[in-house]
Amino acid sequence: MRRFRHFMSNDSSTSEINISPLIDVVFILLIFFIVTTVFIEETGVDVNKPRAVTSEDLEKHSILIAVTANGQVYQGGRSIGVAGVRSVVAAMLEEDKAMPVIIQGDADANHGTIVKVIDAAKLAGAGTVNLATSRD
Repeated sequence: MRRFRHFMSNDSSTSEINISPLIDVVFILLIFFIVTTVFIEETGVDVNKPRAVTSEDLEKHSILIAVTANGQVYQGGRSIGVAGVRSVVAAMLEEDKAMPVIIQGDADANHGTIVKVIDAAKLAGAGTVNLATSRD
C-alpha cells in the first residue's frame, strides 16, 4: 500500500517550459538581420537637386558625392574638395569595381565644378558616373 501512495501523492509541482533557448535564437536572428542589412551612406549635406522628368532609380550600393551651391564637395559627411574625389573614389572602388558613382549636384552649383568631379571619378576608375536629380 505504501507504494501506491507514493505514486498517487498530491505533489503540487508543475512543469514549466524553458524559453531561454527561444530568446537566444531570436537575438541571434536579430543580430544577423542587422549585420546583413545594406545601409545607404548619405553624403552628409542637403543638396537642392535639379528636377528631371526622365529620372530613374539607381542602385542603393553606390558612391555618393555631393556638390553644394558654393562649390564644396562632400562624401560621407566630410568635405573632400575636388582634389580628394579621385582618391576617395579609387579607395571605395577597391571593394567593388562595378560600384557606380552618383553625383548629387545642387541646382545652383557651378557647372565647371560638377564636370571636374565627374572627371576625377572617371580618372579614379569609375565605370559609371550618374547625376542625381529629383522627380518632377
